[in-house]
Amino acid sequence: MTTEKIFATLKPIIAIYLPEDVPVSAIVESSDLTGELNINSAHLVDVVLDVEDAFDIEFANQDMEALRTVQDAIDIIYKKTT
Repeated sequence: MTTEKIFATLKPIIAIYLPEDVPVSAIVESSDLTGELNINSAHLVDVVLDVEDAFDIEFANQDMEALRTVQDAIDIIYKKTT
């Protein structure tokens, strides 16, 4: 799976958990999930659970600790699906 396809699948998952004041267009690879996108920690767990279901993967504790940006998520997913 390409990183472009991963991002295309990941973006709508993240969009569900954006606060009302953050537009979907703000989701780019360099976006900080909790900083720029204002996703709270509870919703970040929901994002991870949805990603695990969508890609049929499992995030380990070290994956969660490394998850800061959209690109981090793409990299983790890519490593686990290739």
